[in-house]
Amino acid sequence: MSVGAWDPANQITRLDASLLGELTEAAKRQDADSFGLSAAAIGRLAATVRLPPKAWQAAERLADADLIALVRFYTLAEGRFPDWKAGAKSPVIALHRILRRRDAWPADLTAWIKAHSDNRFLPHGSLIDRL
Repeated sequence: MSVGAWDPANQITRLDASLLGELTEAAKRQDADSFGLSAAAIGRLAATVRLPPKAWQAAERLADADLIALVRFYTLAEGRFPDWKAGAKSPVIALHRILRRRDAWPADLTAWIKAHSDNRFLPHGSLIDRL
């Protein structure tokens, strides 16, 4: 067994078009156990769940269908990957806000999230954060 070296240069600190593309492609493979991602990619992309809500403004350029796929992706990923637990800081909350501003939040998506996640903050976030 070997231990990898942490390289701060490889740390994800912002979302760019390439990263959003990678996430969107993974989101389209929801039926695959690991969304078709390698173990290394799962470890690297885990940093995206810790990005501040403001970082998710970069996702505003995505189509509604891609944003909805990402909501489903992050909802399921929290249950599949231990390092992807985000609680009240989940990307689902930031993505929810983008879709609500566009008036594009599907009526059945909240129920789907509740059926597929035990994160009580999804999709609306913490009440304290909304005050």
